[in-house]
Amino acid sequence: MNSARRYAGLLAGLLLMATALPLAAQTEVSDFRPGVTLDGVNYFLPKTKFQVILVAEKAVTTPGEFAAYSDRYLRQPDVPITESTTWTLKSITLRPFGVPDSTKAYSIRLKAKTSAPLLSLADDGLLLSINAEAEPEPAPSLPQRVAAPKPVNGRDFMTHEILSAGSTAKMAQLTAEEIYEIRDSRNALVRGEADNTPKDGAQLKLMLDNLDQQLFALESLFKGQTLSSTEVLSFEYEPTGDQAQQHELLCRFSRRLGLVESDDLSGEPLWITITPSGNLPQRIDDPDAEKRKQKMEQGVWVNVPASAKVKISTAEQDYITAEVPICQWGTTEVLSEDLFNKRSDTHVTIFQHTGNVKRLWQE
Repeated sequence: MNSARRYAGLLAGLLLMATALPLAAQTEVSDFRPGVTLDGVNYFLPKTKFQVILVAEKAVTTPGEFAAYSDRYLRQPDVPITESTTWTLKSITLRPFGVPDSTKAYSIRLKAKTSAPLLSLADDGLLLSINAEAEPEPAPSLPQRVAAPKPVNGRDFMTHEILSAGSTAKMAQLTAEEIYEIRDSRNALVRGEADNTPKDGAQLKLMLDNLDQQLFALESLFKGQTLSSTEVLSFEYEPTGDQAQQHELLCRFSRRLGLVESDDLSGEPLWITITPSGNLPQRIDDPDAEKRKQKMEQGVWVNVPASAKVKISTAEQDYITAEVPICQWGTTEVLSEDLFNKRSDTHVTIFQHTGNVKRLWQE
């Protein structure tokens, strides 16, 4: 029912009426037809989508200024000489949520001089409650991104002699000599052989920490630096309405580029498999039952979601296995109009993201 989307403005106006206008004692519910049901309140039942959240480590390696001289002066031949980025997938989280289903849009006509329930709707038109207080469910927060630490600037620890050298080769040589001197000083402090070895343990630790900081900064001029951040990548996936096993490509993840397009073969494929985990009662063709149901259909429609097992995996690893409800694999049922006539004071709350009954009670 694509036309329902084109008349979202109409729905927005009617939503303002939802918490103030009563339902009719003889509640009339019909398929929503934009521009026709102006004397009613329109609502949607949800279909299920998945929010797929990937948490990955992004490690960026930057070569040192003196990488070309690392083997000559520090005897370290295997240092990076070009910048590179490596992505590592750490975890996957799957969050089902509901969005309005255009094929499940209904209108409830309002009649004057009746005493009947009130409706509460979410901003997008999903039904929340009937004759009861209800608030939209808050969206869960995503994991937080953790930024990479600030890189160390080795030049901040260079002596005046190093900075005054006339060539890069000379600067590398003098920096290597400074590194060896710091290492010797540190070893002397650890062994207690230095002339200025402090007797206080805290002071000794402070001196060693300072020397380690200098060593790391100066050695990074040869070895480079690898700085890691935690990245959060999120996208949506919608199961089809076919209640059968689904196994398809979800996305691709590249060790070099992170999350990439599904047709980018540089990434390893991640597969999603959805399997029904239970059987709903089979409908029975009973003419008498059909007649009774036709009389009941002047009520309020709700979802009865189906349960499914969802697995996200690569060829080598299963990242997630979960059981979730899927609205489009379930059925819709009706709450009889008899629950909402003048003789009954019925209260109903609805799960926002599945559209099924959370609680039903009478007073």
